[in-house]
Amino acid sequence: MKDRPIVPAVLLVIGTILASRLSPHFLDIHYLLDTSTLYAETGLMALAMTFVIISGNIDLSVGSNLVLTACLSAKLLAAGWGIPSVVVAACLMGTCFGAINGWLVAKLKLPSFLVTLGTMAIYRGIAQAMLGPASVKLPKAFTGLDQLLWFKIPVPFLIFLFATLVTGLILHRTVFGRWVFSIGTSERASTYSGLPVDRTKIIVFALSGLMCGIGALLIDSRLGVARHDLARGIELDVITVVVVGGAAITGGKGSTLGTVLALFLVMLVRTAMGVANVKAEYQLTVIGGLLILAVLAGNLGQLFNRRSAARR
Repeated sequence: MKDRPIVPAVLLVIGTILASRLSPHFLDIHYLLDTSTLYAETGLMALAMTFVIISGNIDLSVGSNLVLTACLSAKLLAAGWGIPSVVVAACLMGTCFGAINGWLVAKLKLPSFLVTLGTMAIYRGIAQAMLGPASVKLPKAFTGLDQLLWFKIPVPFLIFLFATLVTGLILHRTVFGRWVFSIGTSERASTYSGLPVDRTKIIVFALSGLMCGIGALLIDSRLGVARHDLARGIELDVITVVVVGGAAITGGKGSTLGTVLALFLVMLVRTAMGVANVKAEYQLTVIGGLLILAVLAGNLGQLFNRRSAARR
């Protein structure tokens, strides 16, 4: 369904109109750019989750991967490691944690839902055991990346835009991207066609882990401290963004453009609710409802297409 990104685009326009009525300052470009830094990690992980869901899988451990990598990175900085070394280490750690998920799913033929549900608990549990109730303060030289501007655009948002360009080209313009779509459409047919199904799955989950590693660096720099309870519930936002963006939860369908539009929609909804002083727990309810509506819309769209095809 190539027209699916129309849905988040229309919702984004409607949401913008409604949100602008909550506050006259809502459409201020500087305010929106500042707000975008709060969703850079969500956006990066959603880009990778697009690959995961299109391949017919899911990764529930992204939030825990991010937190564990953030805590380990903070520990390395506190131990005297240089910033470049920690950046490389964080990317490698996140990628390895993601690849573990991929290996368990691909080689042991375990359901991705159960595997990542388990690692979601394991990764955050390790972070909690490592830090306990304490927090690790990060060096001043490492903090404040969200305050850096390039042509008046926050650096985290630029990182997200660059990642969008790269992942979009990979997903929609390369053989690997076609493998991802093919596996999500029919894994058995892809296997019989000689596609490297297991290797593709591992790479897809490793990519998800890499984005968690980059997100860990961004959240460490933005907050200035690392704790085991950071980013609780962020996996809900990530999955919501991808599904609202048009990705079929059963695999085989989705797009980077749809994910980006849905990210802006979720960012808009959360920001608008913040302006309206809506409590955090109610915000989670709205996001959860948005996810269910997106799945229902996808199912209704498929039903409509089948009926239209039958009439022809």
